[in-house]
Amino acid sequence: MLPDEMVKRFRVTDGDDFKLKRFDPGDTCGLALDKNGASELLQTGVKRLRDLQERLFAEKRWSVLIVLQAIDTAGKDGTIEHVMSGVNPQGCEVTSFKAPSSLELRHDFLWRTTCALPERGEIGIFNRSYYEEVLVVRVHEELLRKQGLPPKLIGKHVWRDRFESIRDFEKHLVRNGTVVLKFFLNLSKDEQRRRFLSRIDEPDKHWKFEPADLAERKHWDNYQDAYQDAIAETATKHAPWHVVPADNKWFTRLIVAATIVDRLEKLDPQFPVVDDEARKVMAKARKELLAEDGKRKR
Repeated sequence: MLPDEMVKRFRVTDGDDFKLKRFDPGDTCGLALDKNGASELLQTGVKRLRDLQERLFAEKRWSVLIVLQAIDTAGKDGTIEHVMSGVNPQGCEVTSFKAPSSLELRHDFLWRTTCALPERGEIGIFNRSYYEEVLVVRVHEELLRKQGLPPKLIGKHVWRDRFESIRDFEKHLVRNGTVVLKFFLNLSKDEQRRRFLSRIDEPDKHWKFEPADLAERKHWDNYQDAYQDAIAETATKHAPWHVVPADNKWFTRLIVAATIVDRLEKLDPQFPVVDDEARKVMAKARKELLAEDGKRKR
């Protein structure tokens, strides 16, 4: 696993002095690992995560919400696939949020994500989230006007109000036993261009290419500004952001895995301890089961 100091390097707990440009998308903290070396290190984290998740599921006191935000091609899907590869699916659920449906638009902007929150003992992963409402909707304000809100509620203070709602919502989750971990996969514009070209040039990646993604690239600067504000306005000690370098996928996955493990280790979930009465019941059951073996040998 990566050392704690390396993980903390990308953690933002106070947005007052936050500047996205200070975070290098190509940073690897000086690590130079080949594919096999990175894979071996990641598997160490995956194994530890599996053990912690088993205890979390058994204890059923805490839940964990992982929020993944990023621009196109930053590697959200791959990060989920590799980091969570050893986790028991029974205790982990991934929810991807696309354009809201007509039903979802008839509710407040937090409604659809609230319905997908993880239960106690489970890890929930949001592939995009309620933050889309202060990111893509902010870049494309025409989407805001289609949400059916009273005109007086979508004035100049709408983003300030939504940031406040998000802060309050996350504080509410933490107060009720949900650990909130937020990740922004920080990709450079040059690396996004390379990945788009890869999807076009390599036949087995053609299915990944969407012309709409290229259209969104034209709004690059606006998205960077939106992420800057979103992180600055909602980074707190109880619900921190992690601005993870995304130009090197192997390093992205290592940081995300190490961050989740670090938080779960601090949580320190434990297997439930059974009482004397339960032990007596198990002892009786064991005796009955062993007796079955004796009957078969007769």
